[in-house]
Amino acid sequence: MREWAAMIYDVAIVGGGIVGLATGRELLRRHPSLRLANLEKERALGKHQTGHNSGVIHSGIYYAPGSLKAKLCVEGRKALWEYCERKQIEYRNVGKLIVATEPEELPRLEELQRRGLANGITELSVVDAAGIQEREPHARGIKAIFSPVTGIVDYGAVARSYGEDIREMGGDLLEGHEVLGIDRKNGVTRLRTIAGDVEARAVVTCAGLQSDVVARMTGGQTQPKIVPFRGDYLILRPEKRYLVKGNIYPVPDPAFPFLGVHFTPRMNGDIWLGPNAVLAFAREGYSFTDINPAELFESLTYPGFIRMASKNWKTGFGEMYRDVVRSAYVDALKRYIPELEVEDTLPGPSGVRAQALNLDGSLVDDFVFEGSDGVMHVRNAPSPAATSSLAIGAYIADDAERRFGLGNPTVAV
Repeated sequence: MREWAAMIYDVAIVGGGIVGLATGRELLRRHPSLRLANLEKERALGKHQTGHNSGVIHSGIYYAPGSLKAKLCVEGRKALWEYCERKQIEYRNVGKLIVATEPEELPRLEELQRRGLANGITELSVVDAAGIQEREPHARGIKAIFSPVTGIVDYGAVARSYGEDIREMGGDLLEGHEVLGIDRKNGVTRLRTIAGDVEARAVVTCAGLQSDVVARMTGGQTQPKIVPFRGDYLILRPEKRYLVKGNIYPVPDPAFPFLGVHFTPRMNGDIWLGPNAVLAFAREGYSFTDINPAELFESLTYPGFIRMASKNWKTGFGEMYRDVVRSAYVDALKRYIPELEVEDTLPGPSGVRAQALNLDGSLVDDFVFEGSDGVMHVRNAPSPAATSSLAIGAYIADDAERRFGLGNPTVAV
């Protein structure tokens, strides 16, 4: 039996994505003497959700007032702007139109406006069809909300900067340390990894697509369960980029569990179109051919997924159809940019969303944190987690201080 490691960290964080790195950075900022390590299973930081998202800095308009998503997104967006300016990370405040194209969408648009104001986003304005075309000359709609506080950034660059902060403050980034098991005795938690054991007095897990798997290693709750959904994008051909200036989003449909296709400028000048939303065949399945039979079976047999799929089978079939028939995909996009044609698009990248599902088939609609003896788990942190990362890091640090007694000098090594 392998001997336990000689060095014991005060805090070990499982996860080298943007949330885990923001958490490590915040803990070291508050407690410079902590011996802290971030463990990442890949050989580089931010390889999964952090490196496969749309890059949007969200305003916070979508989320229920009083929810953690609403609070942390609004706080996180402001903190992220300040951080990028301080670190000279380029970002652009390109704005966003949330466009209603049908009269039946107008009550939902009004509800979004109410939510946004309740969440403290006073910069929002409502524009008519002429106002839509003034901001997006090639877009069409009957009414829209314009958010001037929605931007874009390269979250991979942000995450790497968080990692540099951790190193500069004396923390360790342990890449290539996939966690295989967790056990605890005598007030110390051992993380068994493929690169050897790591010990810490306190552990925070920010494992994204693997968050429920890691939580189960410590006897955490079996619910909520992560079911991975792949989103495939198209890219606008460079000569057609004039069709889109800023973010163009749909009015969310409460009958559909995901947001729907939209138009997203990127920091490199690309315009992403999409994404759709289909069940991924593996937790890290970024293409149609990426299949993990065990993970796929686990998703398909989960009662929560079965209930969700049964309720949304027509919509799900449509998403799958658009996944393989580009003309159908473009038809959905033409609702907002009528002159868009199939030949104006190219195949684009994809991402996998770690969506937490309840047993009744409902999507978990807020960030979820859970803890037990010596450990805290981030169980659900989908979008807008990247926007919210600094605020989430502060929230976790607050909890960790209470839970682990980090303010107590007897804890420091």
